[in-house]
Amino acid sequence: MLPGPTGVAVEHTSVAVEGGRIPVRLYRPSAAGPLPLYVFLHGGGWCKGGLDERDPRCRTIAAGAGCLVASVDYRLAPENQFPTAPEDCYAALTELIERSSELGIAPDRVAIGGESAGANLAAAVCLMARDRTGPGICHQWLDVPATDLTLAQEGHRTVPDGYLLDAADIDEYLGLYLPDPAMATDPRCSPLLADDLRGLPPAWIMSAGYDRLRGDAQAYTEALEAAGAEVRHTRLAGHIHTTFAFTRLLPSARAYEARAVAALADAFTG
Repeated sequence: MLPGPTGVAVEHTSVAVEGGRIPVRLYRPSAAGPLPLYVFLHGGGWCKGGLDERDPRCRTIAAGAGCLVASVDYRLAPENQFPTAPEDCYAALTELIERSSELGIAPDRVAIGGESAGANLAAAVCLMARDRTGPGICHQWLDVPATDLTLAQEGHRTVPDGYLLDAADIDEYLGLYLPDPAMATDPRCSPLLADDLRGLPPAWIMSAGYDRLRGDAQAYTEALEAAGAEVRHTRLAGHIHTTFAFTRLLPSARAYEARAVAALADAFTG
């Protein structure tokens, strides 16, 4: 991954969640406020990952989209199993908006997104915000999202092992994340399985050609479109699940990231 741009100030705060507080790292560009807010949720199978490894990308997004990026250090499984992660992320979103004056946030310009498990959580938070009459969200950015944890979508049958996200990896993550396999049908686990997808924010979705989750992205795109949402889905042919981290190596990954950041900036300007 390329190092992030200079000129982005980093701040640290925390937000209240059930049972305590969790860290949130803020990335503030050198722009006049109040700023749009982008809530970023890292990947890692709900079991690993953290703030540091996605630091360069958060800097890139803050500078490129002219927004405050809030990277949420949600609690991880197996110590904190479902539904801790989506509830942590929703709590972070709501508290950040409640503190909009303090943090210099424009509360009417809020987006959320993430990668892989983080994209799963971002999609779940959009559903939670709609159903709980929570903060308005203008854009959801979902890179290689897991949207159906029952593993019923096409990629799980047709994409072979050997592309950095094998079937055994997915089974291990789900075994650690879910206290009960039957919970996979909960929309906070599987947004695709929600009874109603109407009223959700416009979505920017990326899938990779050699990724077991590519069918999840395609199915969610089609379901959102059927529900009346505006969706743009990019399939990166020849790419693998972790392509979002290959901006140092692949010109096509850099070009995709630039398009995605530009789409986020456009969403903030209406």
